[in-house]
Amino acid sequence: MVTRTPTLVLGIETTCDETAAAVVERQADGSARILSNIVRSQIDEHAPFGGVVPEIAARAHVDCLDGIVASAMQEAGIAFDRLDGIAAAAGPGLIGGVIVGLTTAKAIALVHNTPLMAVNHLEAHALTPRLVSPLTFPYCLFLASGGHTQIVAVLGVGDYVRLGTTVDDAIGEAFDKVAKMLGLGYPGGPQVERGAATGDASRFALPRPMLGRPDANFSFSGLKTAVRNEAERTAPLGPQDIADLCAGFQAAVIASTADRLSTGLSLFRERFGAPKALVAAGGVAANQAIRAALQTVADQARTALIVPPPALCTDNGAMIAWAGLERLALGLTDTMETSPRARWRLDETTPTPAQFANTRARH
Repeated sequence: MVTRTPTLVLGIETTCDETAAAVVERQADGSARILSNIVRSQIDEHAPFGGVVPEIAARAHVDCLDGIVASAMQEAGIAFDRLDGIAAAAGPGLIGGVIVGLTTAKAIALVHNTPLMAVNHLEAHALTPRLVSPLTFPYCLFLASGGHTQIVAVLGVGDYVRLGTTVDDAIGEAFDKVAKMLGLGYPGGPQVERGAATGDASRFALPRPMLGRPDANFSFSGLKTAVRNEAERTAPLGPQDIADLCAGFQAAVIASTADRLSTGLSLFRERFGAPKALVAAGGVAANQAIRAALQTVADQARTALIVPPPALCTDNGAMIAWAGLERLALGLTDTMETSPRARWRLDETTPTPAQFANTRARH
């Protein structure tokens, strides 16, 4: 039970290759103010391997998390005893990193007798639009990152219905794998986007996976294989060949994504009525060509498109802190026995029946 108005929460994020901490204030009118948002990327450590190495990521979190938390508190200008809650991403993610972040949050909460919120990383992405705008429920979320590709009906805090997901690779994972096979750098998403800018998208006949299916699921494995086949057929690859393959791959991803989202929005309307907005979250939302396609889909569906700023689309502590504030406002806190989770579906975050009724009533 909440005994005081929750205003300040420290958020900790360590689920992958960013070590992050932030302090967010929920103001009297319900809006948010980010007091600090410190993110330390591990790109340089993982770049030689072309992807994230779990053991390296966990060690990096251990080495720098305490300093990141201290920096976030110092930048916010507050002491730990002023916090109303501590939130940490408790999964899904690389289990070593998740353990580091959640254990640190538990220690801080225990020492300062402060409520703990063990946040689902995906829920933090789902609620981020409410951090930056006065968005009400329900809305349709397109979550696209290196590890996740989902269409989700966001009905309330802790109230989510998954409408579609990838049956194989996540969209960001597909970008990274294509970049690696073409000899581009890591992370692959920005590299492929840059290559596509000077490429001919029509040169290679690449498939558009899942087009026209009645469900809202995604698939990128076959497209990735088609790119590899074309690359092997064209080898040795020159700069223009690589640019054309990037352009063709990105165009296929966009066509598939637009079709899947259109279907997802139709399923949303059938089950829950008109969404308040189409929301995009996750690192892939930073791709300008994909954002343009999302705007077209939203316009056709006669709904608004909301995309948080790039710094809040990728993994960060502010989104964890905000999710913690949303849950704390409803009395949804966690115990010290809460376990880290490598896998944790967003639609598994539903509160208890009493909490669930309280959530719906307040939103």
